[in-house]
Amino acid sequence: MDTRPNHSVYINNLNEKIKKDDLKKSLYAIFSQFGQILDIVAMKTLKMRGQAFVIFKEISAATNALRSMQGFPFYDKPMRIGYSKSDSDIIAKMKGTFTERPKKAPGELKKKSKKPKTGGGGGVGGQGGVDNAPPNQILFLTNLPTETNEMMLSMLFNQFPGFKEVRLVPGRHDIAFVEFENEMQSAAARDALQGFKITPTTAMKISFAKK
Repeated sequence: MDTRPNHSVYINNLNEKIKKDDLKKSLYAIFSQFGQILDIVAMKTLKMRGQAFVIFKEISAATNALRSMQGFPFYDKPMRIGYSKSDSDIIAKMKGTFTERPKKAPGELKKKSKKPKTGGGGGVGGQGGVDNAPPNQILFLTNLPTETNEMMLSMLFNQFPGFKEVRLVPGRHDIAFVEFENEMQSAAARDALQGFKITPTTAMKISFAKK
């Protein structure tokens, strides 16, 4: 039933109650571990509800994502993933096979707001302290983007054995705690996700929590 491998994976059986923006952010968070993502397409039209496309730069990334995430419980529903039937516009443009499709809202993609980086020098080097906590089963996450939520972090960490729970800090979007069964398991998750970009611009920092 699978179409031949290509850059885009087609996902269905997605939870239809999730807002489109949250859906795209969450898909980015869990699929960007497989490779560079060029675009994520999710539509809320009746015909396209519960479906999305994730477009990778490399075919190998799409293949890994399809194999690894097949049936993954995403917002409580197992994802069904296949290759999309035709190259997406972006890939077709890169290959030179693009044919213009009827109107797409202009200006949709180019809304990258450049935020001035203020006081960047301060946080570099971890300021000691946190990184020096001895290994234990609780991880301390910092530098999380504004849109981080418990579901996103749970989906990211529950692919590692021993995952127990995520705890967000009320009033702070940029930090969170993740608990595992033991320190071996928390260390494995820390090493795998250290510097992971939940959004294209924000790399999270992971250390052991101070007891």
